[in-house]
Amino acid sequence: MPDIRPTVGSGALVLNATYEPLCVVSVRRAAILVLSAKAVCVADGDGILHSARSALPVPSVVRLTRFVRVPYRTHVGLSRRAIFARDGWRCAYCRGPAETIDHVFPRSRGGRHAWENVVAACARCNHTKGDKTPAELGWRLPAPPTAPKGIAWRVLGHRAPDPRWVDWLDLREPEAA
Repeated sequence: MPDIRPTVGSGALVLNATYEPLCVVSVRRAAILVLSAKAVCVADGDGILHSARSALPVPSVVRLTRFVRVPYRTHVGLSRRAIFARDGWRCAYCRGPAETIDHVFPRSRGGRHAWENVVAACARCNHTKGDKTPAELGWRLPAPPTAPKGIAWRVLGHRAPDPRWVDWLDLREPEAA
């Protein structure tokens, strides 16, 4: 069995046979897929995995050798970390560092726990707002909260992408014309 220790960014992007991103797995799982010929390494990571008889570059991106049909969820799961990631770890009201989450329309008044009603907030703004709406306090949100979209959110969730995955996740910034 190869000596597989966690490395920095110890994850590997798994692509379908058509180069469509599927998920992120551990380096150990990616190495097992490559060693069992279920996947081929498309991009190497940092380091080398050693066993008694062989050495294998740490895989960063692997492509499955057979096409796998995967039914995708149409929505991104709502979680505390995902809300912070969507809002850039900044308070939606004052743009300071976010510490808590806040329901724009309070749950005590019938607000839902959904992407469109939850924002990241600092403790001070959250306490000041209480069970009022931003309109009652004269506050404005810079943009209405929405559910995140795109292949990167579906595959990564709130995780930060490895820079080697940019080509497969369409994360490049649009170039200025």
